[in-house]
Order: sequence, then structure tokens, then C-alpha cells
Amino acid sequence: MTAASTFNASTGDGYELQMGRWSRRLAVPFLAFAGASSGERVLDVGCGTGSLTFLLSQRPDLEAVCGIDYAPPYIEHAARSNSDPRVSFRVGDAGALPFRDATFDRVLSLLMLHFVSQPDRAVAEMRRVARLGATVAAAVWDARGGFVASRLFFDTAAALDPVAGLRRARAFTRPMTRPGELDSAWRQAGLAEVETAELAIRMEFASFDDYWTPYIGKDGPGAEYVATLDEQARMRLRDAVRSAYLDGDVDGPRSYVAVAWAVKGIVTP
Repeated sequence: MTAASTFNASTGDGYELQMGRWSRRLAVPFLAFAGASSGERVLDVGCGTGSLTFLLSQRPDLEAVCGIDYAPPYIEHAARSNSDPRVSFRVGDAGALPFRDATFDRVLSLLMLHFVSQPDRAVAEMRRVARLGATVAAAVWDARGGFVASRLFFDTAAALDPVAGLRRARAFTRPMTRPGELDSAWRQAGLAEVETAELAIRMEFASFDDYWTPYIGKDGPGAEYVATLDEQARMRLRDAVRSAYLDGDVDGPRSYVAVAWAVKGIVTP
């Protein structure tokens, strides 16, 4: 039984453009919420290209930090960027973590649980590899109510194409993204002292091209949809999304809020 990824992954550079630049921003308030203590061994589940892992590595008092992700290109990208002997990266499935029970002092996951086919299994695995008294924490986007940049794309696409409407429905009903779902999952997994929070960042784009370029790449659900379109349909969508981005103003910088749900709990007997 596994929790294989449902995220369309291609290259580390593609992920950096599509999400890595934003996950680095979100990692800061998430780590402030999830915490880390001196001497700990920390696991980053669904590490992508290493946004949270590398932030953790800035803590010289941590014993070790391991990042694991289902996508080999992302792990290869992260490993090439690493020079810290305390930090390691490996390919693995969140639903079948390749570690013994009670291996880590803290188990964290940033923007991963909504992209696995069996999130409850992944949560159980995160708890399993955490020692007694360890913190297990995660954060995912509030896809429906707090992810403006994504809604701009999918709402526009859905107005043009019923198929895009179906993809929008999938994107905004992913598991763990609705109010209370993370809290329920943590309690059902038997974690104690469960706390939740809302974390917010700004997604800042220099221009429409900066906003649009990730959608003509190969990483993420938006690019996955655009790749199915012929040239005419793609240009029609681009023009409509550009109009939504401009929103009556000249091309240039835009800043959109992005809100994530966060949860943490303690492993108890």
C-alpha cells in the first residue's frame, strides 16, 4: 500500500519556477509554527527541491536533516545544491517511508499531503517514523479559498472549456485542503496536543510573462492541462488569462495572497 504522488513532476528547474520560489517563502512561517530543537534529527516529507530542508540546514544545532520526495528529478536537483554533510536527500514514497519506527525527532511536510493518493496513509507513516514525544507537522494550500494566483488561472480556463472545469474541481477539492481536514487527520492518527494555524505569504510576479511561463512548462496541474491543448486553444487561454492578470491595468508587477492551512501534534504512547 502506497501513497504515490498525483503531482505532475518533470524537472527541478520547472518546479522551482512553478512552486519552489513560493514554498521557500512559506517554509519560513511554517518552520516558526512547527519548530525545531537543538540536536534533533528532522525529516522533510515531500521535500520537492528542498525549500524546507535547506531552511532547516541553516540551523547549525540540528544533528541531521533528511529530505524525501517521490520525484527523482526534484531529489537530483536538491542533491546538486547541497554541500552540508548533515543534509541528505532520497527518493521515496510518503505512504511507505523507508525508515524504521521512531527514527526522527521531528517530521515535517510542506505542500505535499494534497498530492498523494492516500493522505491518511502518509500521515500514519509520518507518525510511525517519529519518536515518542516528537512533533509531526504539515501545511497545505487553502486551494479553494486562499490561493488567488491559482484561482485566476483555473477560473479563467473553466469559463472557456468544460474539461478545464473538471480539472478545476479536482484542484480545489484535493484532500487536506478544506477547513478542518488537517486537524481531523492528525487526531484520527492518534496525535496529541493538536494545534492548527493559517499561514500567509504573498506571491509576487514581475509581469504577466512571469506569471504565465510556469503554465507552459511541465510541472504542476496547470501545466498538465495546458499541455493537452492545441496551439489555437492555448493562445485563446493565454489571452484570456492575460486579460484577467492585467485586470484593467498595464502589464507589470502583481502581488497575490496565498494562504495555507497548518497543523502540528505530538506523538504519544
